[in-house]
Amino acid sequence: MAWLLIPLLPGGIAAEENRFVLAVRIEGIISASTSEFMVSAIHKAQSEGAEALVFELDTPGGLDVSMRQILKEMLSSRVPIIVYVSPSGARAASAGVFITIAAHIAAMAPGTNIGAAHPVTMGGEKMDKEMARKVVNDAAAYLRSISEQRGRNAKWAEDAVRRSVSVTEKEALSLHIIDLVSPSLEDLLQRVDGRTLRAPQGRITLHTKGIPVKRVEMSFRDKVLKVISDPTIAYIFLILGFYGLFFELSNPGSILPGIVGGIFLILAFFAFQSLPVNYAGLLLILFAMILFLAEVKVMSHGLLTAGGIISMVLGSLMLVESPIPSLRISKSAILVAVSVTVGFFVFVVTKGLGIQLRKPTTGKEGLVGEIGVVRTRLDPEGQITVRGEIWTAFCDEAVEVGQKVRVIEVVGLKLKVGKL
Repeated sequence: MAWLLIPLLPGGIAAEENRFVLAVRIEGIISASTSEFMVSAIHKAQSEGAEALVFELDTPGGLDVSMRQILKEMLSSRVPIIVYVSPSGARAASAGVFITIAAHIAAMAPGTNIGAAHPVTMGGEKMDKEMARKVVNDAAAYLRSISEQRGRNAKWAEDAVRRSVSVTEKEALSLHIIDLVSPSLEDLLQRVDGRTLRAPQGRITLHTKGIPVKRVEMSFRDKVLKVISDPTIAYIFLILGFYGLFFELSNPGSILPGIVGGIFLILAFFAFQSLPVNYAGLLLILFAMILFLAEVKVMSHGLLTAGGIISMVLGSLMLVESPIPSLRISKSAILVAVSVTVGFFVFVVTKGLGIQLRKPTTGKEGLVGEIGVVRTRLDPEGQITVRGEIWTAFCDEAVEVGQKVRVIEVVGLKLKVGKL
């Protein structure tokens, strides 16, 4: 009967078979959607009893608030967390530095780099020197504390925040920023096997050699949130939303443009809550749309359009401000959006002015300038034919039958004409 106890033993066959490592690929900026995904992965690893959780990281950085949500979960995780900066050519910059150093084990692939951990805050507002100094000091102290907790180079960590220094994987290893350099995940798991780590529940020994790796992919919802959190996509949604509302207000009852525009605006504002948005820029874009709309209704000889162009360009450039290129709106997208918007409203205004200045073709005003033929002698009054209609006309001089005259004015039911 002793064989029945084997599955219950810690080193038994069942225990060996149940061991696995959870691996998650993290690419792109650290935003609200990324934070939610990483936190859920940590919870999943803990609830399923994973031997370890590996974050394969490649990021230019991200938002401070999202990063701190991730770090809180990492530092309190009961499952050992390995951050592996990979593949070759990847980087762990800005928020990626904090995440890498906060791991129980930090590793990098050959041809990668880490550093430039200057903080990026929410709101997009310009900070004065005193406020900027406070933010930097706070981030430096935070990263130094994490480094000391994980037994890593706290001096370099502070320099990464204050001086935005960056190093290669070999330099990171020699400076004791990371634990090892490994060419692949399989090699990494073999080399960390047997290491003893400190976790909230006590010391843990890793058993990662040869055990299966389960990969966690982003759900459809997470992927959608990640896409719409891109600053350029959010900006395009904002412009399309304004277009939809403009067409709905211009043609009440169209319904579809209003619905589509409303959806785009809601998605844009959802994305903006997780981006460093400058609300002055958002107001300038809104003001530009108001000016463009007013140009259609008011004769300003192009002044409103010019004001709208300036306001839209400035607002677009100011809308999302960040030292990280991935957290800024693409200049090409701004150029296309401004050009299309300006072109559309210039076209509308030009057509409107053309219609206003066009000579009337119906009613009394439409007869002025028309050419008629005399049916009965005008001396001074007689009859003429204009547009196939017979009119009573009068002229300051006598005009014989068959001669042509031009309509000068409509007086009651008579036409004043002049001899050609």
